Parts: sequence; C-alpha cells; structure tokens
Amino acid sequence: MTPEQATSPGAAHRGNAGAEPDISCVDLVRIFSHQGVEVQALQGLNLRIDPGELVALVGASGSGKSTLLSILSSLDQPTAGTAHVAGFDLLGMTPRQRVEFRRSRVGFVWQQTSRNLLPYLSAGENIAATLAIAGAKHARAGHAARVETLLELLDVGHCADRRPGEMSGGEQQRVAIAVAIANEPRVLLADEPTGELDDATSAHVLEAMREVNRELGVTTLIVTHDPAVSEHVARTVQIRDGRTSTEVLRSTRTDEHGAQQVVADEYAVLDRVGRMQLPDEFVASLGLRDRVRLALEPDHVGVWPAPAGEPERGESK
Repeated sequence: MTPEQATSPGAAHRGNAGAEPDISCVDLVRIFSHQGVEVQALQGLNLRIDPGELVALVGASGSGKSTLLSILSSLDQPTAGTAHVAGFDLLGMTPRQRVEFRRSRVGFVWQQTSRNLLPYLSAGENIAATLAIAGAKHARAGHAARVETLLELLDVGHCADRRPGEMSGGEQQRVAIAVAIANEPRVLLADEPTGELDDATSAHVLEAMREVNRELGVTTLIVTHDPAVSEHVARTVQIRDGRTSTEVLRSTRTDEHGAQQVVADEYAVLDRVGRMQLPDEFVASLGLRDRVRLALEPDHVGVWPAPAGEPERGESK
C-alpha cells in the first residue's frame, strides 16, 4: 500500500499549504472570571481548517469545545490569541462587519430546533425568509427555485409546506441545514446537530451534512461530544483541557488485491512549544503518571513509564 493509493475528502486542501484556511485559531485563550475565581476554558488552542474540509471537533463536557464554537460564531471573544473565519478577523470586526459575517459568510445549525427554525413558518418559508432578510445573492424571482433546490438536496422536498411541529426531528435538522446554507456561506458551523436524535436519525442527518460538503464545497465544522460522529468525516480533532490534543485522519486505501478499506490514523497534536497530550487510553494502558522516560531514536521518540522503584516526584529516596 503506497501513499498514492490513499485518498480522503479534504486531503487536497490540507496538502495545499498556500491556501488561506477558512478557520484559523492561533494560541487561543479564553478566561472566564466569576466572583474572583478565574477559569481558563481555552489554553492556547491551535486549529486550522482548510477550504472544503469536513471536520468533527469532539470532546467531553468542559473540554472547551462550546467556548471555541461561541468564538468562531462571533458570539464571544477570546482573551488572547487570534481567530479568523471566512476571511474575517474575529477580534477586529466592526459591528457592521459582524452583521455581514453572520448573515452571509457563516451558516449555523444548533442542537435546539427553536434556534434554527421559526415555528410559525413552513420549511420553504423558513428558507425564503432567510434569503429575503439577509439580502440574498439570488434575484428575488429566483428565491422559489433556490428553496426547491435546497429542500431536494437535503431530501426534505416533501416538507416544503410543513411547519416544524409537523416534521420529525431529523427532518427539522435537515431543513435547518438548508436554512443555514441558503446564502451560500463559506463556512458551516454545527453545534451538536444530532444531540436530540436517535442513532439512525443521527446517521441520516450527518450523511446530509456530508452531501452538502461534497456537492457545494462548504467548509464544515461539527462540534459534538458524540464519538460516533467521527465515522462520518475524514478528519476528527479532539479537544481536551482547552487545547487540541489528537487528530484522527480517515482515508480509503486500496490493498494489493484491489480491495478498498477505510483506515484511521491517530496523531497527537504538537503545539508551538513542543507540548502534546497522550490519549487517555495510552496513559491508562501503560500506567503512565507524574513523569515518563523518553528516548530519541533515529525515526521516532520512545515513551516509557518511569522505572519500577524510582520515587515519584515529591517522594524521598
């Protein structure tokens, strides 16, 4: 199996070092203060997502993923660092630029349907309202055609005249995706889009997002605590303790018999000062704690538990 036989969605974009990323975070820090107590939600996070990529950002509750999404959607600002999305500097936007950013450059899909769809409008009317309010790129006469195209793309054409209360949860979320991409945004941000759905319905919604990414090329970031989402994307970034810790890249490779198989390669993320986080299962399996022994080999670095009998830090010999 050679590197040339490996392919994955978004791989070409990752390999194009000259392309400007659609999402770029460098040394992002966010500190919250409450009654004299400071909590550092983001601790120097770095993230790059290139045009056309479909990426899942996973992490446990409290890992910092919701804070990051709030910053990327311009609902919050970092304490330090830099963040750029769809060509906008999120720290330097004027109020007018912020409105332009939310209306035309970025689409949003939230976990709660009430944040995505107006309950008194049908699916088609929700999309048409978005086109009208945001000043669509299409002539008003073409709104109806645009609405029909989006509903068919998301496989909810039968819901055109239904209000949210008359649709299933999965149908609501697929209509929400159609609303989010109505104005042809460069970036689509999704916050736990399958959090209120069962497994089968979640799979349909995720496949719909992958179809949108494949057909329209919109850069997509799905933020979730559900590791099953990873199976639907080529790249998964894990966030832990306010920093990106590992990445999993999935590719389809052809073996010597001509059979195709999906291969997942896991990588630890190295920050700008050489720090990295080992996956929890690695630490638990080897009983790593406090400190480890390192060895530099010609083509790799070895990591071992401290030798048996060696005192832990703080203990005397």
